[in-house]
Amino acid sequence: PFSIGIIQDHATPDIAANVTRTEGLIREAAKRGAQVICLKELFNAPYFCKSQQPDRFDLAEPIPGPTTARMQALAKELAVVLIVPLFERQAAGVYRNAAAVVDADGTLLGVYRKMHIPDDPLFNEKYYFTPGDAGPDARGFKVWKTRYATIGVLICWDQWYPEAARITSLLGADVLFYPTAIGWHPAERDEWGRAQVEAWQTAQRAHAIANGVFVASPNRVGHEDEPGTRGPTFFGHSFIFDPFGRPLAQAGEGEEILIARCDPALIETVRRN
Repeated sequence: PFSIGIIQDHATPDIAANVTRTEGLIREAAKRGAQVICLKELFNAPYFCKSQQPDRFDLAEPIPGPTTARMQALAKELAVVLIVPLFERQAAGVYRNAAAVVDADGTLLGVYRKMHIPDDPLFNEKYYFTPGDAGPDARGFKVWKTRYATIGVLICWDQWYPEAARITSLLGADVLFYPTAIGWHPAERDEWGRAQVEAWQTAQRAHAIANGVFVASPNRVGHEDEPGTRGPTFFGHSFIFDPFGRPLAQAGEGEEILIARCDPALIETVRRN
């Protein structure tokens, strides 16, 4: 058995402060027993895809780079596995919505790059991100054998596609992590807000049931302004489900750290029966 932690929090325009504050949250999660810790999508910045602004490409950094170096040192110090979602500058003009996977000895094991890229009002991701490479052999989907568990990482909009969960589960993942930034358009919240949250949770709960795996999704929280719009409100409601789709931990709309104990024997039991 192993313990996982997911961190539901906000982000401000102060990138350095965001990273420092997140380090404190990681330390708290580790203190509470988490061995594999996942941060929210694009953890160290506001959700910048709310409009198309060329200067926002300056937020990107290489992997490995300064943020992953800090997280590698922290992972080694605390002996925890970290999933670190970042805006990656892979090459000149090639930018990715990515997640670095760091093992408990500080080794950078690899990077997952988001496959499915949305394009909606306030979520202009196709402007910023080149999709990850699925390829004919699905090589863009990966798992990592970490010190504590074999984990798969997908990102946000990937959650609506059962193929992504299926392929990653077949590769041997014990847990599917979905770092996320999902929220309400303010004009829609009254009519559609509850249904949107329930649809988001239900789709990923179904991945847990259909594949017999643990599923964990940390979302961001808080309203983020954007000039000329009313801005989105990220709704939180992060969760961890077991392989039978039962909730092990669920958050509200505030900042929270969720911890859950995961026993791989349950995967065997659920799949056998």
